[in-house]
Amino acid sequence: MKGDTSTMHQRKFGRLQLCTALTVAGLSLATVLAGAATATAAATAANTAGDEQFRPAYHYTPQQNWMNDPNGMVFYKGVYHLYYQHNPSGNQWGNMSWGHATSTDLVHWKEQPLAIATDDQQDIFSGSVVVDKNNSSGLGTAENPPLVAIFTSAYKDASPYKGLQAQSLAYSLDEGKTWTKYSGNPVLNRNSANFRDPKVFWYDSPGGGGYWVMTAVEATEHKVVLYKSGNLKDWTQLSEFGPANATGGLWECPDLFPLAVDGDPANVKWVMVVNINPGGVAGGSAGQYFVGNFDGTTFTSETTKASDALPAGTPLAGFNDGTYNGWTVNNEPGNWKDGPFAGAPASGTIAGQNAVTGFAGAGLINSFNDGDWPLGSMTSPQFTVDSDYLNFLVGGGQHPRVSDKLDNTPPPGDLLFNGFEVPDGSTLADAGWTGTGDLAPVFQPATSGGDFYIGAKRINTFDTAGAPGDDRQGSLTSPSFTVNRNFMSMLVGGGHRTAGSGQTLEAQLLVNGNVVRSLAGDDAGALNWKGWDVSEFAGQQAQLRIVDQATGGWGHLTLDHVMLTDQAAVPRSDETTVNLVVDGKVVRSATGANSEVLDWASWNVSEFRGRQASIRVVDNNRFGWGHILADEFVASPQPATPRVQTYDWLDYGRDYYASVSFNNMPQSKRIMLGWMNNWDYANNIPTSPWRSSMSLPREVALTQTANGPRLTQKAVQQVDGLGTRESYAEKRARNIPAGTHALPSAASGDVQRIDVTFAPGSASKAGITVLGNGNKSTVIGYDKAAGELYIDRSNSGSTDFHPLFVSVDSAPVTVDASGNVTLRIYVDRSSVEVFAQNGLRTITDQVFPEQGANQVALFAEGGTARLKSLTVTPLSRSMFLAAQVPTKNRK
Repeated sequence: MKGDTSTMHQRKFGRLQLCTALTVAGLSLATVLAGAATATAAATAANTAGDEQFRPAYHYTPQQNWMNDPNGMVFYKGVYHLYYQHNPSGNQWGNMSWGHATSTDLVHWKEQPLAIATDDQQDIFSGSVVVDKNNSSGLGTAENPPLVAIFTSAYKDASPYKGLQAQSLAYSLDEGKTWTKYSGNPVLNRNSANFRDPKVFWYDSPGGGGYWVMTAVEATEHKVVLYKSGNLKDWTQLSEFGPANATGGLWECPDLFPLAVDGDPANVKWVMVVNINPGGVAGGSAGQYFVGNFDGTTFTSETTKASDALPAGTPLAGFNDGTYNGWTVNNEPGNWKDGPFAGAPASGTIAGQNAVTGFAGAGLINSFNDGDWPLGSMTSPQFTVDSDYLNFLVGGGQHPRVSDKLDNTPPPGDLLFNGFEVPDGSTLADAGWTGTGDLAPVFQPATSGGDFYIGAKRINTFDTAGAPGDDRQGSLTSPSFTVNRNFMSMLVGGGHRTAGSGQTLEAQLLVNGNVVRSLAGDDAGALNWKGWDVSEFAGQQAQLRIVDQATGGWGHLTLDHVMLTDQAAVPRSDETTVNLVVDGKVVRSATGANSEVLDWASWNVSEFRGRQASIRVVDNNRFGWGHILADEFVASPQPATPRVQTYDWLDYGRDYYASVSFNNMPQSKRIMLGWMNNWDYANNIPTSPWRSSMSLPREVALTQTANGPRLTQKAVQQVDGLGTRESYAEKRARNIPAGTHALPSAASGDVQRIDVTFAPGSASKAGITVLGNGNKSTVIGYDKAAGELYIDRSNSGSTDFHPLFVSVDSAPVTVDASGNVTLRIYVDRSSVEVFAQNGLRTITDQVFPEQGANQVALFAEGGTARLKSLTVTPLSRSMFLAAQVPTKNRK
């Protein structure tokens, strides 16, 4: 996606109903996010680039500012060109333009000046570059053929094509250094708001001759559309592919290319890559692929999966008879409709909703009745748990359960500052507050902004001074009060800033003039309960101070209803969930994946056998993806396999997206590169003055497997060329006893390659940990019972910058004929890329370890594993060497 997907659904604010088109939602965020901040950190970037915490040593990152999809990757006259989605003005998504970097070896990259810039008419979205060696376009000459960029124009309000996405050209006559937009743009317009990401290649016809082929997507329709052209300007449609396999989010960034199976030129298959967001196997963004044939007109997949049947077992609820069959329905009163659940099951998609798929039979629970706004719940009749598993289909919003608290009532205690409900006509200055800059107390309290505040007034640092906005700055300090209870609780919304951002945005507790506690929002308009344990300050005088020194997206804080309480604050659970209730307590919970495609979820309920239980479906969220889908509850002896796990994925981690291949490669190699981030949290990762990196360039091939030809991947050999000599090696087999066992310091490092082979043995789990410090680490392990390789980053370092970052990401991996698991692991300060069993499976995850965390350890759980071999090879830094610093900054 070219922007945040959180607004990509119908919703209601108060009683004003708005319908937001999928792609227009992304475009509308540009003005909000564009200025997200380089500020002071950027000013010193030239002196520190490459040395910042979390800065990769051998993965490409721009010196500063935001980056996402790789674009226009092409090899020409000995130079690899990497263009990419780039915000030249800030560190979050916005102002989409093409950045540019070059390399002669795929690992030493030099950042170049901005290639194709946004303007008042259009943003420059993703696309590709071809070498028009025969000057078919006429944009160059026979002696100097052009490089031609084919990109998506995302048209702005000032354009006659407002709101549309269409394909355009730019050309370069100086080997990709500078670009001129073609005067006849757009060259291909379907009058669609979601037509984007053209990847163009030359197709040689079997009978001689050939033509250009474009693959692009109709993102919301889950279709790849194929076109042909003889001159890159005039295009004729060939065919369509899809929907197929994973359709839980937008289809984006397609690619189509041939590969010889196991290198046999007589056995060539075609690979169709389709990136998807959300709906990936690990959640959020990912890339899937299909293997099949292309005849010059149509791609025919051989790996599309058929719909599955219901799992074996006893049906508990199916909603196919037009009723809820005894379920108790609690719909919030006072809405336009009887929402969210109505009085009967939905038959599928509800008006205003994107297409709902993946359910079974004639009906399902769909809480989108009356849009995302209404709240409610449904509870099944009691039943006796008599199976090991409860399987069901779930979709809709990704809002996990966080507490039992579903309302916004304040906890018992003493309200401070009268909840900011000062008399009309007065301000906080009249109530004894002091402040600086835009937060002078005469501008507060506010009467607008935020959701779930109490009363009519609150502090809102966006709505202050003469011109409201995220760039308002200052501080606001309360009168003194006595700390007379153990906890301090308050409603907090708005944004936050990480320690590395160079900005401060927080509510602070001052005792004796010192900051002793702080908190901030979660980049959300909804206020929620947060607080501190203040028992150690009992009887002391304290003050509350609001500090807003932040600019750019979410550069404001909203605060209300500050209280001294006897119990810790319990956050309101803005959940969209399916829950199992036993003895009045929620013992299992599941949520959707921000997708209208239902997929199987399973609970192991064997421990509750013989006990009474009920199923409770909760919609307690009013905003983006504020609805839940559920269907076909089945008591089963075995867990159902989620459909998404049966598809073919380029990578099973959270951070490999928008991956496409280089054009015009020597020796016809197929080298792919992806964006190492995930739209779930991309704008929030704790890096500055840059945000996002690219994956390692990977050589891909097809190999025959029991299931047919499938991709294998390996880092290009130039990456391994960064290694000099092993720093640590174990060549003899030995046991790994139960527990975690640190390796000698010679194995430590945060920029290295690790090659390890082990057999699980009697251990239930075994593997290796990296980027550790004794307390935290990133765990790379093998789960023998599940037959899965996994990366666990739940205790990897900084994880609290976004609620969806913590994850355990797994890939199906079968031990080899000797019972071994072989891994090649690339560690680069803030990322781990794992290639398993000769590249048949890969997992790529970002991690943000604590400063200095570099320890490596082996572990086994529940038994003894067997280490067969281990080598650790430090890798040299290839980025931000002196010769690579750009000589010219951004335009």
